[in-house]
Amino acid sequence: MPLSARELASIIDYAVLKPEATLNELKEACRLAKKHGFAALCVNTYYVGYIAKLLEGSEVKVCAAVGFPLGSSLTEVKIKEAEEAVKRGAQEVDFVANIGLIKSGELEEALKDVEQVVEAAKRRGAEAVKVIVEVGLLNSEERRIACRIVEESGADFIKTCTGFSACRATPEDVREIKRLAPKLKIKASGGIRSLSQVEELLRAGASRIGTSHAPEIMVQAEQLK
Repeated sequence: MPLSARELASIIDYAVLKPEATLNELKEACRLAKKHGFAALCVNTYYVGYIAKLLEGSEVKVCAAVGFPLGSSLTEVKIKEAEEAVKRGAQEVDFVANIGLIKSGELEEALKDVEQVVEAAKRRGAEAVKVIVEVGLLNSEERRIACRIVEESGADFIKTCTGFSACRATPEDVREIKRLAPKLKIKASGGIRSLSQVEELLRAGASRIGTSHAPEIMVQAEQLK
């Protein structure tokens, strides 16, 4: 059965992460997020406190992008960033795993990086933690390892892409992750611009969609009423 527009919005994270985003653009994003009832509004950590005030009293979650978009900052820095984001009002944290460590075979260090950030965010009270693994930069064996690391870390979601690399979310990637990490929820993100893409990714097994084109997708959904 097709999702209603409200049901669709409730599983979309609206991402406003471009470096040139202004306070006025973030204010408008908050208005649209509340209008449509998105699951969350994802912003860079500097703006968490600002949008937390604007979204106060709504059902839209504040989501902080941590270690974004490269994931290669020091683990201690990502821990502090996650803690500060939750302190300032983030209910969810999306953070980037250190992909270079995975590709280098430094798996103990890669796991430690993810585990410590997840633990710090949850200790501070984050309701959901999503780990971004940039699947498009990983070969099949590295994807298997990344899925195992995220499962072992205690995270709630594995997220396909930041949207800032060449990686794009595909149904094939989602199905592969679902097979490799059946205990994790999947957030599909990267290059999602249309309702048809969203529907394909949901059928493949995604339970959350991340996109900077959320308002346009809602227009497409509402036109089908």
